[in-house]
Amino acid sequence: MTAIDEIKARLDIVDIVSETVKLRRSGRSYSGFCPFHPNSKTPAFAVFPDNGTWHCFGACNEGGDIFKFVMKREGWDFAETLKYLAERAGVTLTPMTPERKEKEDQYEVMRQLLEESVKYYQFQLTKTPAGRAAYDYLIQRGLTPASIEAFELGYAPQSSEALLGHLSGKGHALEQMLEVGLLVEKDSGGYYDKFRNRIMFPIRDGAGKMAGFGARVLNPEDVPKFLNSPQTPLFNKGRLLYGLNKAKRAIRDADQVVLVEGYLDVIALHQNGFTNSVSPMGTALNEDQLRYLKKYTRRIVLALDADAAGEKATLRGVEIARQALDREAELTYDPRGLLKHEARLQADVRVTTLPPGLDPDDVVLKDRQAWQQVLESAKPIVVHVMETLAAGQNLEDAKVKSAIAAQVTPLIEDVPSAVERDTYRQQLARLLKVDERSLMGLQKVRGRTRRASAEAAQGTQMARSTPGARTVDSRTLQMEKHILSLLLNDTDRYYELERRIKSAGVEPLSVADFDDAQNHELIKLLMKAMRQDAQEALDYLRENTTGDFTERLDELLSETNIKNTQTETILSDLYRTLISLRLIRVNQVINQLRFLQEEESADRDDQALQSMILSHTIARGKLDLALAKTQ
Repeated sequence: MTAIDEIKARLDIVDIVSETVKLRRSGRSYSGFCPFHPNSKTPAFAVFPDNGTWHCFGACNEGGDIFKFVMKREGWDFAETLKYLAERAGVTLTPMTPERKEKEDQYEVMRQLLEESVKYYQFQLTKTPAGRAAYDYLIQRGLTPASIEAFELGYAPQSSEALLGHLSGKGHALEQMLEVGLLVEKDSGGYYDKFRNRIMFPIRDGAGKMAGFGARVLNPEDVPKFLNSPQTPLFNKGRLLYGLNKAKRAIRDADQVVLVEGYLDVIALHQNGFTNSVSPMGTALNEDQLRYLKKYTRRIVLALDADAAGEKATLRGVEIARQALDREAELTYDPRGLLKHEARLQADVRVTTLPPGLDPDDVVLKDRQAWQQVLESAKPIVVHVMETLAAGQNLEDAKVKSAIAAQVTPLIEDVPSAVERDTYRQQLARLLKVDERSLMGLQKVRGRTRRASAEAAQGTQMARSTPGARTVDSRTLQMEKHILSLLLNDTDRYYELERRIKSAGVEPLSVADFDDAQNHELIKLLMKAMRQDAQEALDYLRENTTGDFTERLDELLSETNIKNTQTETILSDLYRTLISLRLIRVNQVINQLRFLQEEESADRDDQALQSMILSHTIARGKLDLALAKTQ
């Protein structure tokens, strides 16, 4: 039992509320005048000792548990309330363990070491004869001194112990240098600098904190061409995007992000005003990176290099983008391997076609307007794939036509808009010079299989989340947890839920939807996490939860098994659960008000009571309508 549960078990909510409110018994509950708003006619404040909750049916229209009552009464935060109620209940609160603080202290030491290395490499680039060739190369590539300084570019000398000697002289331990990936251990013993005779690109996370380095060769004969820091607690290549710390505001302002392949591409684009550009640090886009970008925009342009490797990378990026932006219930593979997940796109993903032999930095440095035209001519993902597959093919060959149609048709099926699907089928039919009805035949065969899979998944999910499967006494608590669990397991659903609620014309998600104090505080913290952009939302939550909240957070994160469930099914489940929870609450309010209406009371204001019943009945009607639309 957690400390919070133990406090609730030991303290009687009626006793706590009675210190402020004069209560009288009304059946299995207690009623009185709400202490949080002026009211002397209708005792619309109720306490329910069976489940330890309270609710104001009047102007406040709020409720919760014993913690929420004391917090509202005293104006305290949760920590102050927890300490106060723990003392009253005789519950000893276990102090927070120092492990997390110790880990953060270690990370800070690692970042300081990396920052010191940034300064060292910058000095080598700009102040030493050895770095002159590297500096001249960057200028030759079109970068300005201001850009070189803004992106903190540097140079790693040829010497195998130059950085090692510098950092040792600053008092840094060898173990720390090894831990952040600046050194490599020799087979014969000892250490040497990992980066030598390379241009250094500091890699920062979205919050601007140092994570590691990318390094480019100066000597064309050196391999590999690009070398990154190894995996460390701070550096995870698959979760970082080069330039994001400088680009995120521009991405939000433009409501678009442009993904390019190289570090120099990013810098050149920023230098020329295209500051919504980032790089996935190589050609292999991955799910974590795309999910992180969704926090800022759902309009994504892939602008990877136009050579053979870049073309393959573009198609791979397209495939991964589709997986990340929406998942399908069933994992399937088509014969061409282009589609791994059949899913309806939930973002505007477009792909540029660069001039042959040119990289983004080549284009923008030669003609800024030309790059603008490249972006404006970026094509929808379906059009790009069909044209890429058709390029260089004999479109008079029936077998070629069939192969292209077999790969593109499933992608067309994933487009949610019926108008867009018809348009793409028409484009594909014109490209292949075939009757559109032949493509519709392919669609019908695949569609039946897909619908069967989706319906099976939906049935499983609905069975898992049906409120009737829970005990009556705890159903609202379990529904609160279910909503939180779905939101926490993918925080992007928070925005999707907001959009769906807004379109339904009902009240937005609120902390008032959660009566349990822990759930109430967690949703409040989640809302804060979604408003800040210094950290991933889940990382922010973990750093700002302690004790019992950490246990509840871990419980909620492990509660659902939805990895293979259709995104639309999850969102519908989330929406239905919220509306159903509100319906339960509003019905409870109406029943309680009617109970009060039937009681004999000299101080009762029947007109106010009737008005409250009417307003809640209207609210129930709106909720019923909103729920009916999901059926």
